Amino acid sequence: MDECPIDREVSTEQLLVKIGSGDLRAFHTFYDRTVRPVRTLARELLDDDAQAEEVAQEVLIEVWRTAPRYRPERGSAQSWVSTVTRRRSVDRLRSARAVRERDDRFAAGSQETAYDSVTETVLAHCEHLKVRSCLSALTALQSEAVLLTYYRGLSYREAAEQLRIPPSTVKTRLRDGLLRLRECLGDCCLDSPEQAREDRP
Repeated sequence: MDECPIDREVSTEQLLVKIGSGDLRAFHTFYDRTVRPVRTLARELLDDDAQAEEVAQEVLIEVWRTAPRYRPERGSAQSWVSTVTRRRSVDRLRSARAVRERDDRFAAGSQETAYDSVTETVLAHCEHLKVRSCLSALTALQSEAVLLTYYRGLSYREAAEQLRIPPSTVKTRLRDGLLRLRECLGDCCLDSPEQAREDRP
């Protein structure tokens, strides 16, 4: 970069025009004049010194890149640079908010999944142990009817054929067995499956 400074009386608008033609000295002078106000504005918008510094660098790089499009008759250089700074700062804020929302959704989903998974596993294990304990309290004939129809999903007729007894006998044993199971387990788990068995032919 040429060390020769540009006259201080050259306006910021004139500097931008020179930058548009690739004048590195003009950019150096422009940088010195505007970096502090750009950083201050970004700091006000972002409330973060480190991000304000990054935005200031991004803004001035954009100035170098887009200066050929600047037209003095459309507004002052300061107004143009302030617009770029605000746009960059708002983009930062939106991006940071989107990241936070995504992380919050992921964390909430992970916690819910983990909680549900553990809860279901524990409840299933406890229910399994309780059912086994209650099944052991049934008579052998009741237990056989419950296991075939309730857990293996056979109809009364299929269970009767396997046991070589009338379907009505299977139905009676199942009813008596489920009544005893309900007393042991409580009223929460057997009504619907029993009704399903009643609906079978």
